[in-house]
Amino acid sequence: MSAAGATAASGSATAAERMVCLMAAQVRNGDLLAQGIATPLVASAYLLARRRQAPRLACASAVGTALSACDLALGIESAEPRALKGSLRHLGFVEAACEFLPFYNPKEFFRPGQVDRWGNFNNVAIGDYAAPVLRLPGAGGISDVTNYSRHIYLYVPRMMREIFVEKVDFVSGIGFRPGESAEERRARGVRSPGPLWLVTDLCVMDFGGGGGAGGGVGGELRVVSLHRGATREQVLERMSFEPRFADPLPETPEPTAEELRVLREEVDPGGLRELELAGGKERVALLRRVIAAERAGVQGPRSNESKVQGPTSPRSHV
Repeated sequence: MSAAGATAASGSATAAERMVCLMAAQVRNGDLLAQGIATPLVASAYLLARRRQAPRLACASAVGTALSACDLALGIESAEPRALKGSLRHLGFVEAACEFLPFYNPKEFFRPGQVDRWGNFNNVAIGDYAAPVLRLPGAGGISDVTNYSRHIYLYVPRMMREIFVEKVDFVSGIGFRPGESAEERRARGVRSPGPLWLVTDLCVMDFGGGGGAGGGVGGELRVVSLHRGATREQVLERMSFEPRFADPLPETPEPTAEELRVLREEVDPGGLRELELAGGKERVALLRRVIAAERAGVQGPRSNESKVQGPTSPRSHV
């Protein structure tokens, strides 16, 4: 169990719920968003934001390669059929990666397999590339997107030393180089300002406090708040390097009662948001519960669609 509360008493936020609410708070009304495959925390955050502060959203989803009014499906069996049926437009992978994403520059949350202190991250392989210890899901366009995107956000559901490493084994997501200026960055062809923000089950991080290419001191990772119940020592135990800490270091604001109500009752009554933090038998049991909820017509999202409108054209979000 996470020190930040992977499971929580009734009424209090779980680690997954805390992360969903924090990611949702990064979404602005009128945003164009992108979502990868098997990312229920991200989908939950987008849907929560849509029901709270950002009713007009568009979302390009890897599930069904579809552009929608952020009417995503949280489910196992129903996700792709719903994405295909409710989309505004279907996109092929080449069109999405080479035309749509570079032109519209959506906001996206990536989950790294490894990340270093400079925000470079790895989703390809652990160990030697030719003979890896573990083959990861792959870049899936991350190398292209992080070269130009102005809206790169990261999340790590469970902090561990194997993820926060001094040097990644393979760079599939572009971060920073130590001491690199914005001019030097542009000279090597990188248009992106780099990752902006990172959330974990223990804390919130950014990449500086002013001055460097990423808005910080050389784009170096910095812990800016600790979640309730987490300590500086616990964060350090779960990293292979020592990050910078904001001074003062506040407690992360807890989700409000209304945020939790909407998340639990409207967005994700089946609890799929907990999947990215679950493991082993707990994960299997959760999958079975979610599938049963889908088949019973319980699993969300559910809302009054007449009150929740998406944009008429994604071009308005450029």
